Amino acid sequence: MERKDINVGIVGTGLYIPETYMTAEDIAKETGIPEEIIKTKFGIIRKPISGPEDHTCHMGIQAAKDCLRRTGVDPKEIDLIIYIGEEHKEYLLWTSGIKLQYEIGAENAWAFDMALRCGTAVAALKIAKDMMVADDNINTVMIAGGYRNVDFIDYKNPRVSFMYDLAAGGGAILLKKNYNRNIVLEASIITDGSFSEDVAVVGGGTKYPVSHEMIDKGLYKLDVLNMEHMKKGLEEKSMPNFLGVIKESLRKSGYTPSDIGYLAILHMKRSAHEFILNELGLSPDKSIYLENYGHMGQIDQILSTQLALEEGKIKDGDVVVWVSAGIGYVWDAITIKWGPIE
Repeated sequence: MERKDINVGIVGTGLYIPETYMTAEDIAKETGIPEEIIKTKFGIIRKPISGPEDHTCHMGIQAAKDCLRRTGVDPKEIDLIIYIGEEHKEYLLWTSGIKLQYEIGAENAWAFDMALRCGTAVAALKIAKDMMVADDNINTVMIAGGYRNVDFIDYKNPRVSFMYDLAAGGGAILLKKNYNRNIVLEASIITDGSFSEDVAVVGGGTKYPVSHEMIDKGLYKLDVLNMEHMKKGLEEKSMPNFLGVIKESLRKSGYTPSDIGYLAILHMKRSAHEFILNELGLSPDKSIYLENYGHMGQIDQILSTQLALEEGKIKDGDVVVWVSAGIGYVWDAITIKWGPIE
């Protein structure tokens, strides 16, 4: 079979959602912002946060196991695991994908970790597809990981208010070569390194090693290091780049925004979510606003897709687009044609 005739399809998804939640009322008490503003402007009714045992890789493992249960796939069929969980995890220096491989019984697979902040799932879907097309020995791939960067939020710091929605959870997605359903098409990715040091947890790295002074100064929390640069730059670039990657992914896949059946988009403030839908000419029912989940980083697109399938919002024949953005900055999108291959 020629490379151009190979297709890569989504077999199914899996999730792990912690049982502990932080509500809009809780966030209002922590921040001093009125509860109604948290609900309406920030778009948060509640969000899951990690419990005592909800470690990052562990949540990815639970999501992967859920995916295997839902799909009925034997883990021994898996050839490759791409771990998409955050760098904030059980141990400071550790390859999580190998642990996940062991825990789900994927004894015939090999694994690696990748990171592109909240854009990781979209990029992983592209990388998995490209590897499966290029390598005759990679036929089944598990993409999975966990997220709990909510741990780094200081609710007394107004500079990080745009990240008050950060939550916790795990997600997984299983791919098969020549599955002939739910076909992964083309991606578009933009990275802009001019923002690379605008947002970070500076403490604990080689520049600011772990010390009493680092802890006393609160350098172990997320912070905006250059607010003026970030705000000005994102005002100019963020929405055009969001729309740009969506349109370019669709164009490369042979579609236009008018073809979109469902948009799996990360959680963001409500006005931004509505702006993107309006700019694409999409009605609210073509997406799900994750106001009861907050922002689980790169898990959002998996969560949105699974919720949409459960609610009947995604049907055979639909063009589905995943879109995300992450600090650094990255904007990325990928198109999926749902249902049997035509």
